Amino acid sequence: MTSSRHEFRAFRRAVRAGQVGQRPEDEAGTEREPASRWVYLREYVGWLRPFAGSITGVFALALVAALLGLILPRATMYIVDKVLQPPGDHDLLHQLGIGLLVIILVQQCLELLRNWQTAKLNARLLFRLRQRLFNRLLRLPLHQLANMKTGGITSRLSGDVDSVTGLLQFALITPGVAIVRIVLTTAVLLWINWQMSLAAVLLLPPVVLLNFVYIRRIRPIYRSLRRDRATIDGRVVETFGGIRVVRAFGREAAEAKRYGHDHHLAMRKRLLALLLEYIIWSGWGFLIPLAALLIIWFGGTLVLRGESTIGSIIAFQMYILMLLQPVSAIVHSYGQMQQALAAMERIFDTLRRPTEMPDRPQAQTAPHQVATIAFEDVSFSYRADQPVLHSFSLEVPGGATVALVGPSGAGKTTVTNLVARFYDPDEGALRLNGVDLRDIRLHSYRRLLGLVQQDVFLFDGTIAENIAYARQKATCAELEDAARRANAHEFIMRFPEGYDTLVGERGVRLSGGQAQRISIARALLADPQILILDEATSNLDSESEQLIQASMGELLADRTTFVIAHRLSTVVSADLIVVIEHGRITETGSHAELMAHDSRYRAMVERQQRGLAEETEAAGWLS
Repeated sequence: MTSSRHEFRAFRRAVRAGQVGQRPEDEAGTEREPASRWVYLREYVGWLRPFAGSITGVFALALVAALLGLILPRATMYIVDKVLQPPGDHDLLHQLGIGLLVIILVQQCLELLRNWQTAKLNARLLFRLRQRLFNRLLRLPLHQLANMKTGGITSRLSGDVDSVTGLLQFALITPGVAIVRIVLTTAVLLWINWQMSLAAVLLLPPVVLLNFVYIRRIRPIYRSLRRDRATIDGRVVETFGGIRVVRAFGREAAEAKRYGHDHHLAMRKRLLALLLEYIIWSGWGFLIPLAALLIIWFGGTLVLRGESTIGSIIAFQMYILMLLQPVSAIVHSYGQMQQALAAMERIFDTLRRPTEMPDRPQAQTAPHQVATIAFEDVSFSYRADQPVLHSFSLEVPGGATVALVGPSGAGKTTVTNLVARFYDPDEGALRLNGVDLRDIRLHSYRRLLGLVQQDVFLFDGTIAENIAYARQKATCAELEDAARRANAHEFIMRFPEGYDTLVGERGVRLSGGQAQRISIARALLADPQILILDEATSNLDSESEQLIQASMGELLADRTTFVIAHRLSTVVSADLIVVIEHGRITETGSHAELMAHDSRYRAMVERQQRGLAEETEAAGWLS
């Protein structure tokens, strides 16, 4: 643990120097510049306008409750100085006691109502903001979602939204009510005894200092701890997710050492934060009795001189405690508000981002039938300095099956990404029936699509729910038909629960081939006009693949299909084979046409056939 001790000592020196991040950091670990926060704050105020009536009501309840709270010390002073003085007035004492009891009950009822109204208001804000943020995230471009650090989306939807909804409390209600209480309490204190009031003012700087120390020293430690905890948790998930790799390479001891190092450093930070908290709490434990002592000491002197009364001292002590609490609340709210402002910046920054390829003003609805899909001199790059497609031109007749072949990184998946309109071309155009896809409403176009990828994604639900994902109202017969055509029905029925079998997160309870066949059934049930098969049979065993290939003609009938595959059996029956290398089309034609002359495709096929022959020979030798 020596290295963790050295890291902790460096961290502690940074805390003392005030160099631990004072500004909240985003999920990527980079500090945000606060210059634009006030711009986002104005946007947040705009969000609050529909709730102006509710906010006013909450503030009014808090104000009335604060005014009622000022009555008890003043009434106590009157009882001690007047009612209890010989010979005393028993009837008045009982009347005042009952009246004060009613006031306390009313005050607590108002506080209860205020808290409930605030909770409902925050819930409405939270629901509205979280739903709007979720909707925006669903429509962000894929490259922006990919650039968000793991957990960044979840942190925005959960922690950031929760923090922002607290901004109303920390930035408006709590400081507003606290200021009113400070003004009213100070006025009452000056009215009771201006000399003791001036003495009480000397207690305010230590209160502010204690809270300032908490904000400047302890909160950054906890912020660092949250990041450390997220890192440790992420490594634990990663370690046990790849436990087979860990054990295969004998890395158990190294992983345990790394976990111990990180956990030990986090523990030391936690102890440092607790030590500073205990020191501050001790300061409060000293400050509050000191305030009482000074009031009794100084006030007692005034009583002995005949310049004050015992009731005034008692009331003064009660008012001092009422004064310290709102001062502390304002300083604490300021710290909370800074954190909420940082969260608000992240949220409104996301809300202001443009959605995924917004529809043009004159965009039209997609046609029901696909006549042609044409690439016209398309160029595209994910990064400006790394082009993927160069002057790519291809026309595909409706209902045709196109096989895209070529080495890894040639641009095959990029072609299908453009067909699915996950991205738009940088140059050139992709046209459907002669119409630029950018002139077609995106949602209506996506309804023409079906997609089966090599990296199968299944949702944590039943098999039936996953197959019916694109057609929620599909009948049981339609579900079963799609499963049969994908060669999935037989293995599904072997499960005790059949189509109600839970697949687990990302389909972990199924084999790779089973999950792939369910994804194929899902695409078939959607009955798309355009079907994209990206290594769709890569996870199937030879027998299952042969069964699907046998019915491939039925599966692809009357659909415009783009197939990416390395296996020869998947592409030989395609209407058009397109060979892509370095983002350019080098050859096109049917299997027979390309095999008839010396082509790159023919060389790839012969190389694959030699590999298959060697595998068959080796299998026979091993048997």
